[in-house]
Amino acid sequence: MKKNDCTYFKNTDCKYFPCHKTSPEADFNCLFCYCPLYTLGDRCGGKFVYLEDGTKDCSACMIPHSAGGYDYVIGKYNDVAALAKKRECDK
Repeated sequence: MKKNDCTYFKNTDCKYFPCHKTSPEADFNCLFCYCPLYTLGDRCGGKFVYLEDGTKDCSACMIPHSAGGYDYVIGKYNDVAALAKKRECDK
C-alpha cells in the first residue's frame, strides 16, 4: 500500500487508533473511518451483529480497514446509491 494515497490513509495520531483489533497493524486503513456501507444494513457483506436495542455493531468487521477494503467498498456504491434513491422516492 502507498502511504496516504486516494485508496489508503492511516492516522496513527487518532486517539482511537486502532479502533479495531487488527493484524497486521501496519496495513490498517483509516480511509473509511465511518463505513459508507453501514446504511446497507444486513446487505453490507461485513461481519456485524445487531444489539438488543437494534443498533448495528460493526466492531468485528475489518472490510473497510483491510488491504482490499477500498475496492470492496467502492464496488458496493451502486447498492448505496440505489438505497438512497429508494428512500428519496419513499418520502
